[in-house]
Amino acid sequence: MLDDAERARVGTIYKQVSPFDGRRVGGALVAANAAVHISGPLADRGGAWQPLLYCWRGGQRSGSFATILSQIGWRASVLEGGWKTWRRLVLDMVERDGPVSPVLVLDGNTGSAKTRVLARLAARGVQVIDLEGLANHRGSLFGAMDGGQPPQKLFETRLALAMARLDPARPVVVEAESSRIGGIVVPRGMWRALCAAPRVRLVVPAAARAAFTTGDYADVLEDRGRVERTIARLAPMHPAARIDSWRGMAQAGAWEALALELMRDHYDPRYLSHRDRYSSMEIGEIALDRLDEPAQEQAAARVEAVLESDAFRRFGAARGDEAAARRTAPGAGDVSGRRTPQAR
Repeated sequence: MLDDAERARVGTIYKQVSPFDGRRVGGALVAANAAVHISGPLADRGGAWQPLLYCWRGGQRSGSFATILSQIGWRASVLEGGWKTWRRLVLDMVERDGPVSPVLVLDGNTGSAKTRVLARLAARGVQVIDLEGLANHRGSLFGAMDGGQPPQKLFETRLALAMARLDPARPVVVEAESSRIGGIVVPRGMWRALCAAPRVRLVVPAAARAAFTTGDYADVLEDRGRVERTIARLAPMHPAARIDSWRGMAQAGAWEALALELMRDHYDPRYLSHRDRYSSMEIGEIALDRLDEPAQEQAAARVEAVLESDAFRRFGAARGDEAAARRTAPGAGDVSGRRTPQAR
């Protein structure tokens, strides 16, 4: 309703002249901008449109516009407390509380098709949170995707909404991640849940993982320059001869051989230390000798069986007690209806 320059002008008048003069000038600007919106971007909206409006916090501009829209006949609502209240509730969920459902972490070496199995679990009706999907990143050095990553705050909002949709009585499966997904930081509440949750691990031979990864990263492999630049980022961690060999494979388009060596010499050794850290949390292994679609479906079915196991129920009961304690703590809130800003 006001751009930055208009806000600054109204604020200056409000402080230096008088609140009345500030509101009078602001009202004229809001009215003029409302006309632009109604005759422009909103011109194609039908009578059933139900807009939700919000301010930074005070509600004057959004309230004024809601009145105009309501007079036209649209059912306009205003978010009480504005963006600042919404943002505080989002942070409560993702930074403080974490998921309300018992969590099972789907683990496995790089290239184990964890994201594909997660999607198949969702298709089977299992609750999942796809952190890489929310972050628009595959979670590896080569994992950047078209469109780039969302800003951190937008990722946190997406994650809070995904959490709000969870049924607390049912488990949720989340793929194992590091504390960063590309440039996105996994919020503390989610990260604590990942660290504390039981794990089921996909065990797949390196050759099968290399073959799968070559197909899964086909979009990346179309840009050899991008692959070589990424390999160059690994130079501080590996002997020069190895880096030169990897560059030669990239230049020759020997993608499966390159993927196999990257797994053997870079990813798998790093995963081993990660696995040792969480070995006491593992409650199952799922061995696969290939990663085609039938194998992915088989893995999803076996993960679903783990969710029904006594081992998971014991972990889940403990996690549920912790989540319930947080939800009933003084000041607890989320974006699913228990303590949300009201739309009036």
